[in-house]
Amino acid sequence: MEIIGPELARATECEAVLRSLPRWFGIEDALLMYAADSARYPTFAATQSGSISGFLTLQEHFADAWEIHCVAVHADFRDQGLGSKLLAHAERWLNERGVKYLQVKTVAHTSKSVEYAQTREFYKARGFTPLEVFPTLWAPQNPALQLIKVLHAG
Repeated sequence: MEIIGPELARATECEAVLRSLPRWFGIEDALLMYAADSARYPTFAATQSGSISGFLTLQEHFADAWEIHCVAVHADFRDQGLGSKLLAHAERWLNERGVKYLQVKTVAHTSKSVEYAQTREFYKARGFTPLEVFPTLWAPQNPALQLIKVLHAG
């Protein structure tokens, strides 16, 4: 496994990863946006034999504050530590740039989705703290939870 990026022009492969995860990425417009954004924003991809098995896209809001815009590991490669490796790689890259805060938004606990319960646990286990729920940021049936991690207190 190799991690490549942050400049990645492989949106079609990222789209294939997203399509393997319909319970997380079942909204077509959002799926297409995330795939296209993987070529527009800094993106790291885990590759195996040259093919993308997962990716993580970052978005800068301020010099000190970035966001995980999208992270996805192909269904065939889940539960092998790829998401953790991508996140650790991205955090090192952000630390090299002096970034203090990393946030992520996911579906809030008020949703009954088992998949998003797993997602929230993934982030909490890696040091993210829930900060705020935005009931209508995306849609009333899709409440957004903002989590944050301090990368360094510089």
